[in-house]
Amino acid sequence: MSSTTWSTTSTRAVPRVLSIAGTDPTGGAGLHADLKTISVLGGYGMGAVTAVIAQNTCGVRSIHTPPPEVLRDQLLAVSDDVVVDAVKIGMLGSAGAVEVVGQWLQEQKPPLCVIDPVMVATAGGTLLESEALGAVLELLGSADLVTPNLTELASLLDRAPAQDWPEALEQGRRLADQLGVAVLVKGGHLPGERTPDALVAPGQEEPVAQWDAARIDTSCTHGTGCSLSSAIAVLAARSGRLPESVEAARGWLRGALEHAEELEVGRGSGPVHHGHHLAPALRGMLGA
Repeated sequence: MSSTTWSTTSTRAVPRVLSIAGTDPTGGAGLHADLKTISVLGGYGMGAVTAVIAQNTCGVRSIHTPPPEVLRDQLLAVSDDVVVDAVKIGMLGSAGAVEVVGQWLQEQKPPLCVIDPVMVATAGGTLLESEALGAVLELLGSADLVTPNLTELASLLDRAPAQDWPEALEQGRRLADQLGVAVLVKGGHLPGERTPDALVAPGQEEPVAQWDAARIDTSCTHGTGCSLSSAIAVLAARSGRLPESVEAARGWLRGALEHAEELEVGRGSGPVHHGHHLAPALRGMLGA
């Protein structure tokens, strides 16, 4: 990645985006959230399942990880038939899955790869085997953008989670330099009334772009990381411009958080409202 001016000429009005992630039967996170996001933002979503997770808005109950060869068969079934314009990678879970995805990326070399290194579910539950961490670090070097939350960022650096925004930025720059790829530093888990984010690039002291906004008062945050990363993937595949795509995805997610409680889904940390921006069009279709 060229850090400050990432762009590509292989843009498409309807990009074909592959999500590689775990499941969520309540539909708020993982592969289910990715496919919703890709569709409502104008892409064609495809999915390869890394793990079948029994979870809901209250927590994770169990995880079943299929054999690595099953994951590879899924990936090859897609790439043997469909041109993939962008890849979003979420939960991988096991070292075997990480290895399979890494090999497939090297073989296929998709134009855009966004990795959300999912390690812990928002509603609780560990989603990455401890022995897979080293393999994940190696895989992240194949990405164009990595989007960890602050806990994941610290784990990838073997440090304690950042306690303030300057420390978070420093950790983001360190990871970007270590991996040689862009990192989106997300401040949503910090205390306070603001939620800063920054796009940092390897070898650069100052962020490529920064954003800051008031925190949205809602408990419905299930799947925010999954949704944001897949939004960036589909928008960047459409536009070819990474900073602008992060900004647009961030704005869309804020709307999804603002309208999340309208869904009335679950008794725990509810999902965001992926299709909130479609309301005017739906009213027009229904004549009301």
